[in-house]
Amino acid sequence: MRTTRVMRSPGGLSVRLDVRAAVVVAVLLLAALAASVLLIGTGDFPIPAGDVLKTLAGNGNTGQEFIVRELRLPRVLVGLLVGASLGLGGALFQAVTRNPLGSPDVLGLGQGATAGALVMIVLFSGSAAQVTLGALVGGLATGLAIYLLAWKQGVHGYRLVLVGIGVSAIVTAVNGYLLTVSDIVDAARAVVWMTGSLSGRDWDQVWPLLALCAVLVPLVLANARGLRLMEMGDDVSNALGVRVERVRALLMVAAVLLTATATAAAGPVGFVALTAPQLARRLTRSPGPNLLSSLCMGAALLVTADWASQRIFGADQLPVGVVTGVLGGVYLLWLLVAERRAGRI
Repeated sequence: MRTTRVMRSPGGLSVRLDVRAAVVVAVLLLAALAASVLLIGTGDFPIPAGDVLKTLAGNGNTGQEFIVRELRLPRVLVGLLVGASLGLGGALFQAVTRNPLGSPDVLGLGQGATAGALVMIVLFSGSAAQVTLGALVGGLATGLAIYLLAWKQGVHGYRLVLVGIGVSAIVTAVNGYLLTVSDIVDAARAVVWMTGSLSGRDWDQVWPLLALCAVLVPLVLANARGLRLMEMGDDVSNALGVRVERVRALLMVAAVLLTATATAAAGPVGFVALTAPQLARRLTRSPGPNLLSSLCMGAALLVTADWASQRIFGADQLPVGVVTGVLGGVYLLWLLVAERRAGRI
């Protein structure tokens, strides 16, 4: 039995609050913050959690201030923002396609961003900033291509997934070709980037991600009602006053921007966009798109995975993309088995 409360303002505005979903969001936020504090204290120079909190409050010594604020805090913030962007982007794609496998990992956006980065690395020996720009352009171009190829009097989920899988296969082949024609130094650099890592991230990656999230997250949440109604079908949504194609196009653009920017900042971190919305849905037990809980789940997953990789293998020994790839692969296999047993595939 779900507990839903209606909150009314003095002006007559009423908002329905799902208590379980609100509790899940609060718990996930606390988990993400706790993992962030532990991650900041982890490294060659370990810092207790209490000292991390004191340093963040401005009461640490000079050495702790430098390590926390200049070296580790930017990395953690990038992890939180990348995880949140991937979680929200994955929830949007899965809601639009009405398919639990309709995530950027499956649709080829990560591969498209990788192609853009490889072009800058292999063909132009680009700097870190140029590689980031190339990844962003590659992700956006791939998203646009998928949308245009899937368009036929509107975009429908099944066709979008099939087109995305096809585009992903093509772009993956292009990436393989770029690696084979590159020299050994560029190939090694490209493989490191393709793994997905938070190592070496600084404030230059934090500010663009923060600005994008500050704009897109409120925009997406403002259209959450239309997205929820669209789950009942286009005809019903139109009858209820939702401009389906406009909302769908707006949310897809937002999802592509979130995914491409996250990939540009940290590389193609696998499976966060796939698993975060599904885990959030199972925790909230809500049939809706679960946008806010997916955002919080993505942030918590990524920083926890990065903390686990550092605790088990040491700082920068195992990129976080490897950890999320292993966990996500296990989850994908379980999801496929569950869907088959339910008769949906």
